[in-house]
Amino acid sequence: MNHRRRTALFAVGALTAGLLLTAPQPASAANLIKNPGFETAGTGGMPYCWEKSGWGDNDFTFTTTSDAHSGSKAMKVELTRRAEGDRKALITESAECAPVVSVGKQYDLNLWYKSTTPDTSLTLFRHDTTAGWQYWTDLKTLEIAGGWTEASVRTPEVPTGTDRITWGVSVYGTGSATTDDYTMEQVADPVPAPQCTGTAEQCANGRWDVLPTQNPVRSMHSVVLNNGKVLLIAGSGNSEEQFTAGTFTSAVYDPVKGTYKVIPTPKDMFCSGHVQLQDGRVLVMSGNKAYPVAGGHGYEGFKDSYVFDPVTETYSRTNDMNDGHWYPSATILGNGDVISFGGLREDSTGSVTAELWSDAEQKWLELWKVNQTWSYWGLYPSMILMQDGRLFYSGSHVFGNNIPGTGSAIYDYDANTVTQVPGLQNKDQRDQSASVLLPPAQDQKVLTIGGGNIDSNPDANRLTDVIDLKQADPAYTAGPPLPQGTVDLGNGKQAQTGNQGKMYVSAVLLPDGKVLETGGALHNRADPVYESSLYDPDTGTFDPVAADPEARGYHSSAFLLPDGRVMTTGDNPGNGTWNHNVSIYTPPYLLKGPRPAITSVIDTEWTYGDTQRITVDRPVAKAELIRPAAVTHSSDPNQRFVDLPLSVDGNNVDLNVTSNPDLAPPGWYMLFAVDANGVPSVAKWVHLQGPSALGATDASAHVHSFADSLEGTVQEPGEKRASQQVPVTVSGCDRHYGSINVCVPTGFPPSVKATAKARCDWLKKNDYGRLKVNGKDDPLRLDRDGDGIACGKADLRKR
Repeated sequence: MNHRRRTALFAVGALTAGLLLTAPQPASAANLIKNPGFETAGTGGMPYCWEKSGWGDNDFTFTTTSDAHSGSKAMKVELTRRAEGDRKALITESAECAPVVSVGKQYDLNLWYKSTTPDTSLTLFRHDTTAGWQYWTDLKTLEIAGGWTEASVRTPEVPTGTDRITWGVSVYGTGSATTDDYTMEQVADPVPAPQCTGTAEQCANGRWDVLPTQNPVRSMHSVVLNNGKVLLIAGSGNSEEQFTAGTFTSAVYDPVKGTYKVIPTPKDMFCSGHVQLQDGRVLVMSGNKAYPVAGGHGYEGFKDSYVFDPVTETYSRTNDMNDGHWYPSATILGNGDVISFGGLREDSTGSVTAELWSDAEQKWLELWKVNQTWSYWGLYPSMILMQDGRLFYSGSHVFGNNIPGTGSAIYDYDANTVTQVPGLQNKDQRDQSASVLLPPAQDQKVLTIGGGNIDSNPDANRLTDVIDLKQADPAYTAGPPLPQGTVDLGNGKQAQTGNQGKMYVSAVLLPDGKVLETGGALHNRADPVYESSLYDPDTGTFDPVAADPEARGYHSSAFLLPDGRVMTTGDNPGNGTWNHNVSIYTPPYLLKGPRPAITSVIDTEWTYGDTQRITVDRPVAKAELIRPAAVTHSSDPNQRFVDLPLSVDGNNVDLNVTSNPDLAPPGWYMLFAVDANGVPSVAKWVHLQGPSALGATDASAHVHSFADSLEGTVQEPGEKRASQQVPVTVSGCDRHYGSINVCVPTGFPPSVKATAKARCDWLKKNDYGRLKVNGKDDPLRLDRDGDGIACGKADLRKR
């Protein structure tokens, strides 16, 4: 797990327009760049409207050379020694020199270059009218070129709040890049008006359809495979009867045929962890060794681990993990390894063991080979890979309170430290919230949505929080409140009021760059909320859309299909029932007329830093890689949308692939092309890897001031210990009543009075039926007549 510490901030030699030796060279009618060929002299040893830029520990020179592509001058930037950082000649960050841009528009950038190092990138900065100048993104890696070579690339759409940009070529390895004849032209608007192909309501808000064929298994794990099918893992499906019978199931769903194939499943993978490996197989870790016993142990996690092969549709066992992990995290790293934290051990205590799957050795590494902090991260902690290889714990988790501290943190595997990150609102009410790395991954912004707390069981909240991990000292800031929908409290749907939001929320990255949030419930395994909306990362706003007609609370999933639709499954209320209905959401972008098509992909095997060519049947505005879902319990920390800057020549489009595997970990991705109306193609599958890039120790060297001045409390490894004590009631269920399938809440919703009648009325309204009393204890005093059945008529007559 490689990354580097950033100890120096990005420094720009900001030049003002001083005395000029000659008059400024005006930009041409089409070219937005002043002095594009460095012909006009400026101050500080640099040409007019150009400045020295860069940072870090390196030896460098900036030379205005006569070795030009045209005219008499070019710019040569050379690094003769480098420990870290980069150097580049940038268009001066000033109102006089930096090109003016329009929000929502795209620009074609072009230059000529020669280079003696592969460690170069065309780097883009933007001026935010509120926050000032800031790093935007890297657009293109330039190959070594001994002679003058042309490089072209198209910017993403200019974000809201941006009025100017600047750009140049970063050199972040020893060697030189010589550049000349820069051009920047606004892309013409080829946008035909969208043509609505549904009703006006559907074209505005999308459409939900409940499929005629039900999901045959009680799946709470959904993994999109690299052949477009979906692996649905149930294990025992939260059913004590199936667990006792040893009936463990999975199914493979084919979205094209609409069919299911039930798959033999070797172990109870109920509440396991899972992630796609770089070769497309699925690593499934731990699961349920035992259900809890009233007055005895709680849930237990086993050490077993399996790999599912999409080709043979079979499971095979790997070596064991070092510890049991019921509800573990699973995050793939830039070198193809997988790191996992948290969950419950074989003895029901919390695991403090970090686990590392080696892609090279195809096994879980021995304990002594894995850095350990001996920290307890809770259950399904959302651990998101950052662009320098560190992990961001977003604060989203499952069950009860958050971990001690601020509720979010940056974990540095190499340094073996945890640094607190501030700003997360109501950190102890983010149980089964959702967190996503917002599109594009290059922006390094994370959104958290909603949540609750199964212990205290308040109304789930409307809170959202956004963090920009590209800041030197990042902190969460409050986002817009979730839109409200309707909630079914047992008396039919009614409008949400006050601060009512939802937990068990799902969040799905869409190919138009927005996020669909959907599903959820108001309380612990009860009171479904019917509300969906689209979050726009550019404007930071939610737009309410059509709501899933099916309840989607505990043990539900939502995920993107390769055709651009969203599939939702599951719902497991506290009364033990299961919703086998499957819903499909057709977003508004699929109702705007014909969609573009990727007619060919020259090569499906991609390498970091490559340029890959596709052909399309009509103009497109952007293209991206979306990592397929591996989601459970509102959690998919590996979900990401990676922008592919374009170079456009008619219907031939060259896609510029990031050189940083921490931005796009190796594996199979869905490739979408999207037109200017936000209408996506059907995805093509491509495989991203690259041995040379995977061995790099500094793949993101040209990124500046990135979470390198953290001021939060730093926790170093504590004393070695075996585990963390966890209450038997960690799942929020009182096992003194009913079967294991049933969850009588340890804390009832705040509207339910603490009396036997009020509690029994609530249980009846939520269809719990007859509840036997397990053992001699009756902590809620629901069996007043002592006949072993809770909430009987005689119990309610007694005072």
